[in-house]
Amino acid sequence: MEVFEFLMPIFTEYGYLAVFVMLLICGFGVPVPEDVTLVTGGVIAGLGYADPHVMFAVGMAGVLVGDGLIFTLGRVYGQRIQTLPGFRKVLTPERFEKAAQLFQKYGKWVMFVARFLPGLRTPVFFSAGMSRRVPFTTWLMMDGFAAVISVPIWVYLGYFGALNRDWMFSVLRQFQVGIFVLLGIGAVVGGIVWWRRRKASQPQP
Repeated sequence: MEVFEFLMPIFTEYGYLAVFVMLLICGFGVPVPEDVTLVTGGVIAGLGYADPHVMFAVGMAGVLVGDGLIFTLGRVYGQRIQTLPGFRKVLTPERFEKAAQLFQKYGKWVMFVARFLPGLRTPVFFSAGMSRRVPFTTWLMMDGFAAVISVPIWVYLGYFGALNRDWMFSVLRQFQVGIFVLLGIGAVVGGIVWWRRRKASQPQP
């Protein structure tokens, strides 16, 4: 993967700091895959440039701090931040509309799912903060729960696959497909539940 080849020398040279900073950048919607970033961090640990357990901790810190900054910016600045040039392309009206629809259908669980949806993660967390209806502790619980699942998978996949890149990338692709399949099934089930609740709440003729 091109992103992997780009990140490897940077992470090898600057270690934990580079991984942490890159994860912060991922949190702001920059099109660098978070999973590949974490896998690359695991690879340099597997090659002896870092400790895998420390890399897991750095990965957790990077994703939570990055997401937390987006949530806090939404809480503090609200819609004003959309006028800034650096945010216009990421926080588009279309993505905000999609985030609002997801909140309406799935409630707080959309913040859990958003961790696995790079294109919507930033507007979802920003919208959660901007709404002022989501307590920080609720956001942290949902995002942290998702991160505890995803971060170790990617870091330790890189660690154990550092010397077998073909196997590692094959498993990475399988995980990516599997995650989207599970999210698709969850979306269908959630949509059915939401539709039934909405229908039940409507007055009967």
